[in-house]
Amino acid sequence: MSLTTLRPYQAAAIDAVLDYWGNGGGNPLVSMATGTGKSVVIASLVRELHQINPDIRLLMLVHVKELVAQNVQALLRSYPTANIGINSAGLGRRDKRQPILFASVQSVHRMGPNDIGQRDVVLIDEAHLVPRDGDGMYLKLMDRLRTASPDMRVAGFTATPYRLDSGRLDQGEGRLFDDMVVNYGIGEGIRDGYLSPLVSKATATSIDVAGVARRGGEFVTGALELAVDKDFITRGAVDEMVALGEARRSWLAFCAGVAHAEHVRDEIRRRGITCEMVSGDTPGGERDRIIRAFKDGQIRCLTNAMVLTTGFDAPKVDLVAMLRPTLSTGLYVQIVGRGTRLADGKSDCLVLDFAGNVRRHGPVDAISVETNGGGGKAKAEPDEVRAKECPGCASLVALNTRTCPTCGHQWPVEEKPKHAPVADGTARILSTEPPAWVQVDDIRYFRHAKEGKAPSMRVEYGCGMEVYREWICFEHADGSFPRQKAERWWKERAEGEVPVTVAEALKRADDILPPGEIRVRAQGKFFEIVGRRGIYDGPPPVAEEPASEPQRRSWQKSDLDDTEIPF
Repeated sequence: MSLTTLRPYQAAAIDAVLDYWGNGGGNPLVSMATGTGKSVVIASLVRELHQINPDIRLLMLVHVKELVAQNVQALLRSYPTANIGINSAGLGRRDKRQPILFASVQSVHRMGPNDIGQRDVVLIDEAHLVPRDGDGMYLKLMDRLRTASPDMRVAGFTATPYRLDSGRLDQGEGRLFDDMVVNYGIGEGIRDGYLSPLVSKATATSIDVAGVARRGGEFVTGALELAVDKDFITRGAVDEMVALGEARRSWLAFCAGVAHAEHVRDEIRRRGITCEMVSGDTPGGERDRIIRAFKDGQIRCLTNAMVLTTGFDAPKVDLVAMLRPTLSTGLYVQIVGRGTRLADGKSDCLVLDFAGNVRRHGPVDAISVETNGGGGKAKAEPDEVRAKECPGCASLVALNTRTCPTCGHQWPVEEKPKHAPVADGTARILSTEPPAWVQVDDIRYFRHAKEGKAPSMRVEYGCGMEVYREWICFEHADGSFPRQKAERWWKERAEGEVPVTVAEALKRADDILPPGEIRVRAQGKFFEIVGRRGIYDGPPPVAEEPASEPQRRSWQKSDLDDTEIPF
């Protein structure tokens, strides 16, 4: 199957899973941000596996009927002749024996190979819902299926590869998943233009969680709602939503409980704004009707109590209001992720954080679950501070930010936010200041060869005393992630067919339109080029294809040796 219609990172995800299994790996985990197309990757992987082995028997598991339907539709778009079945009480289907079976775990968790047949591969969407111990529905089902298929493989897909109670899904005793083979986050999706940017503002209204009881690392629901659901907080928050959201067309509010969601809804209605509420108590038909009306733009605001954090796709959402404090990193990322999908007429999504979650957890594009002998930390503490407010524009920015990227406010070098821990690079709703733009003074193109790997074209940008590099992999296999990146790179900068070889690219180097400035970001030892603009006016670029190692240049201060080459 050709993967050329997939986005580069989607094709790379499928390659990573297949390579992992091809090299004898066990159960891989794929982490992809909300809105980056997990269902497309799952569908393409199912089709690929079935074409490799037409006799393979696959089971696709999710926890809600909406995701069953979404994943079925994604497969049928790319593989309309697939022999599939659906087992979901919510969808009124109880198929069991089809070679490709989509199911909600609640409908099949008591079944085994005698009921749904032998299964060679199980794919789990929203894999962060799989517990570490053996008491959950997912793991009991896995144990029964393995009695007939001891070599069964399981692959997990999630936007949040950690659990509140046990940390990283691929670490620690009792885990189901062995290794995370892909991690494509919100930051990468926004950088590559596949997700909507996020902006945040500090709010005057805030929720005090001091003294709120905790259990299992999270606030106790009843105690939290008592602290949050107060008239003066609701009125203040809605005042700010109305003022700051005046130009926003689709608002989504996350509340601490059913009564709280109702009160927020009623306060918004008093301002003449159409608003509805959904919760776990809302009858299924009514909830479907309300959500359809919200997606169609007939309802401007939708409040909810813990039912729209996963499996909810409303691309037009351009304002997310957090009125529900949480210590769960995963829940925080899932909530914010509801606003990251692209839509016509939508330039970004405004996050209003009345709950203190941005300050508590840090940037959603730089979440890191630390490991400590396995497991790792997947929760914050109520009094943690990971962002500060700009006095010029009220944006939430990194603790170590010196210049506000929104309004240009300058912090004195000695200034430190009160009660803040050591600055750790964590930030506002998106992480640190934007990467720096630097002027390009010199450009050279080289053939880069490394033993055991396909050659690539190395582009070197001389910027003052620094050199920044990127590798364009024309000779990698068609459909591979590096080749797709090379094709996109060429089409954005030159006309005509994309070169097949490095030699051809070097001969046609004059066709390349070089940038006047590049945007660079530190990535460990590397500098990653994440943006280009302007017209280059330096000396003519030089293209070289030497027989040996390219000649060194005196201004290569940021040189990397061959062991650090990414391809």
